[in-house]
Amino acid sequence: MESNLLNVVGVLPVTDHPAAVAWYQKWIGRGPDVEPMDGVAEWQLAENAWIQVSADPGASGSSTVVVGVRDLDVQRSACAVAGVAVGEVADYGVVKSAEAVDPAGNTVVFVQDLTQA
Repeated sequence: MESNLLNVVGVLPVTDHPAAVAWYQKWIGRGPDVEPMDGVAEWQLAENAWIQVSADPGASGSSTVVVGVRDLDVQRSACAVAGVAVGEVADYGVVKSAEAVDPAGNTVVFVQDLTQA
């Protein structure tokens, strides 16, 4: 039977929505694809994968989203050029990752699958 699941949206609650949108724009390289209501901004990162930044001060800084990338070094360089700090690379043999923290304290983990080389 074919799966009924269609897509995934990672939701990142923030306190300062404009500051968060500016931070995500930096490393994504563009403004939100959709702003369906006040305090909500969404970016489509891949065909069926989205992230949403949502004004929710009570839950702000409590989320982590994992973003798969083709080349972690390229992503880290792009983030550096955009002024987004990314931590050191952790190499686990089959994947390597590096983390960035948004202004609200949410964590974005960039991950490269090393088995797909």
